[in-house]
Amino acid sequence: MTVVRRVFSVFPALSRLLPSSGRCSNRFTTAADLEELITPPVQINYTKLLINGQFVDAASGKTFPTYDPRTGEVIAHVAEGDAEDVNRAVAAARRAFDEGPWPRMTAYERSKILLRFADMVEKNIKEIAALETWNSGKPYEQAAKIELPMFVRLFRYYAGWADKIHGLTIPADGPYHVQTLHEAIGVAGQIIPWNFPLLMFAWKVCPALACGNTIVLKTAEQTPLTALCVAILFHEAGLPEGVLNIISGYGPSAGAALASHMDVDKLAFTGSTDTGKIVLELAGRSNLKAVTLELGGKSPFIVCKDANVNRAVQLAHFALFFNQGQCCCAGSRTYVHEHIYEEFVEKARLRAMRRVVGDPFKRGVEQGPQIDSEQFEKVLKYIKSGIVSGATLECGGGRFGSKGYFVQPTVFSNVEDDMLIAKDEIFGPVQSILKFKDIDDVIKRANNTQYGLAAGVFTKDVNTANRLSRALRVGTVWVNCFDVFDAAIPFGGYKMSGMGREKGIYSLYNYLQVKAVVTHLNKVR
Repeated sequence: MTVVRRVFSVFPALSRLLPSSGRCSNRFTTAADLEELITPPVQINYTKLLINGQFVDAASGKTFPTYDPRTGEVIAHVAEGDAEDVNRAVAAARRAFDEGPWPRMTAYERSKILLRFADMVEKNIKEIAALETWNSGKPYEQAAKIELPMFVRLFRYYAGWADKIHGLTIPADGPYHVQTLHEAIGVAGQIIPWNFPLLMFAWKVCPALACGNTIVLKTAEQTPLTALCVAILFHEAGLPEGVLNIISGYGPSAGAALASHMDVDKLAFTGSTDTGKIVLELAGRSNLKAVTLELGGKSPFIVCKDANVNRAVQLAHFALFFNQGQCCCAGSRTYVHEHIYEEFVEKARLRAMRRVVGDPFKRGVEQGPQIDSEQFEKVLKYIKSGIVSGATLECGGGRFGSKGYFVQPTVFSNVEDDMLIAKDEIFGPVQSILKFKDIDDVIKRANNTQYGLAAGVFTKDVNTANRLSRALRVGTVWVNCFDVFDAAIPFGGYKMSGMGREKGIYSLYNYLQVKAVVTHLNKVR
């Protein structure tokens, strides 16, 4: 019996953007002659902090630059929030929760506002996607055809949940009526990363609002623009003042102030494992607020002996290189069975050489720049370490072009488990291909990591798929697919990849308190 294969199942648009297979020249594909989809700049109207329904300057008056990663040039100067601004935002969120209409609305009314917001975003997808591409460097086609539609889908999904949150009645010993109430937790502090600014906004904001909470959200300093842009649509959709507050700023100032704030009831963070430890410590030292963390990963992608090599190469390529390799769950350890290893490596090299790198505003571009100079230099440093440690550089290995933060699609073979490129989260377009002998061997090696976010398994055998799915200590296993992020599917990690789950019904639990109500009955029939 074979397992049904669903390559690119959640990203149908992406599969149409990929070049067909075949031999290629001995150089990387470029985007020089491709048609432009849209040319920035788009108009930037919102660069201030959003506090209590108003766009305001930072209390200090400071701003910081946000950059175009294609060129390194400044796009805009954005208000730099700090602890004083976090205090103002939390106070606004607290008033909105304790006194405002949002938690007191019927769930159906909250649902209608979320749906109106989703409709408004859908009508403005082109402009919002252009801003997302300009600020983050991700391909415009990816932003407009994949990520923004998914953003809209998430809000509609949670709008549907808003009026379906309810407790239970519980039989108890004695003359008692027992019921549970699921109540909003209060003020939610949320800190999102730069690799998927809008999707992470949705992952955090959707369930919190559906449950009736209020929010203070801190954007990544690299990508503050789109959260501020869509926030104005939220208020046009009818969101009351103070329910959603947005602070742009740096982690050690604004982020730390939010994590340690005594009047924040719940904290959600997505980012690196090292920063997640700091966030958890700050939360614990303050008021023991509930914390969910979605952190780093070093996900194994396991290609079994029976695999269709051509399809496995395509899927492994997608699993690693999508979004410039800037995915916490990227399949960054490609384990390939020794019987098909050499064939796989050669085809993986050719596929990487065909990858279209260039201006993300051009049609057909698969890979834009890394987010900033720091990430760019980090990726190049890891590539150098791979060469020095003895891995075989199959292609890439350096800068792409002469400006901006572009990195050549890079493939290493003959990678050993103890090499840095096989242990550390590179967060860039660097594929490490390792050889394995049998299932016991690959299970042991795949689990020998501090991370446990995700894994990919490529096989025709249902028994192999089932065994690996149960043996791998990760939060998500994709079988014959990868990066399937349906709104209903939970996502989160084992071990040092975090705690708690996002998306689906599971994320609602992050934003609810459970209260038991026990009533004595004078008579029981």
